[in-house]
Amino acid sequence: MIIAGESSGELYGSLLAGALKSRNPNLKISGVGGERMASAGVELISTIASSFGLVEAIRTFGKIKKTFRRILSAFISFAPQVVVLIDYPDFNIPLAREARKLNIKVLYYVSPQVWAWRMKRVVTIAKLVDAIAVILPFEVDLYRGTGLPCEFVGHPAMDEIADLKIGTHLFKSELGLHPDRPVMVLMPGSRPHEVKKLLPVMADVAVAVKERFPEYQFVLPVAPNLSSDMLSAALNRSKVFADHSLHITDNAIKALMAADIAVIASGTATLQAALLGVPMVVVYKLSPFTYFAGRLIVKVNHVSLANILLEKSVRDDTGLRITELLQGYANKENIMKELARLWGDQGYRNDMISQMKKVSALFLNRSASQRVAEMVEGLVNISQ
Repeated sequence: MIIAGESSGELYGSLLAGALKSRNPNLKISGVGGERMASAGVELISTIASSFGLVEAIRTFGKIKKTFRRILSAFISFAPQVVVLIDYPDFNIPLAREARKLNIKVLYYVSPQVWAWRMKRVVTIAKLVDAIAVILPFEVDLYRGTGLPCEFVGHPAMDEIADLKIGTHLFKSELGLHPDRPVMVLMPGSRPHEVKKLLPVMADVAVAVKERFPEYQFVLPVAPNLSSDMLSAALNRSKVFADHSLHITDNAIKALMAADIAVIASGTATLQAALLGVPMVVVYKLSPFTYFAGRLIVKVNHVSLANILLEKSVRDDTGLRITELLQGYANKENIMKELARLWGDQGYRNDMISQMKKVSALFLNRSASQRVAEMVEGLVNISQ
């Protein structure tokens, strides 16, 4: 059984399911996810109901509680030999506790961000699961001394990139883009509240870019769990896309491979862009209460994974960081100022790309999905 709670975890779950199925064609997999996991052969118990932050979680509490009960029933009816829990700690740690009661083997895939807050979760996880696969190199040290088998497996985003890395012009053609015109990617996140807060700002930026550089094309990768009505509502305030210069896709990696520059919500997409060397501006907005509470308890200097990795894992770090604009600072004027620097200062742009290459080097020659599939097989002989 594979349990994912949000769009990025659902992508990792689909890649893992594919790896497991390729190694064990008769394997039965159930779980919680979305269209990608279903396409990979997972029988869905329920679809993802992601949330982030205190206010945002309250709005989806009913669906999350219902999904939890369905999974508990499936622990009995489906009787999985192994449960893979992907990140999503407030949901998955209680699930691990229930699986432990039933003697079901548990592999935790993607550590919660205990290095940012709630470090005591390391001890809790070590007591409840049989092994953990982490996707950031510095996370191994966090579990050292707990007795829990822990391995840095690489990042599943690299698996997706390795499968697709063919050529920029090909992806431009697939996305319906003109091969010789520049491309900006707008990535407002995968959660409904992220899109509601960030896409209108990104649309305003696109208006300003279009006025300055009429040749620009725009790509909007859309997570499968987002409705078309939500996107339409978020875009209604902007008429910039009336000339059909906006191209919507469900494949973020292909969009980034075609990109010259990007404006991206803090999250997995910032690492994907860094792995591909796409210059970017990182933005994020939360409800004021959630942001205030987070500032009191979260202990990090940066929000984007690329910047965090530069700080914690890169030895020849120059100190240059991708610009992060949060809350009220995530506005058209500030975003355009950083975009102008990335366009106009070639030295700055090259230095930024060089920093991103150092991040990418941390994940070379690793296949996270294949390695996690091997770890699952190591917990119990599922091929029989």
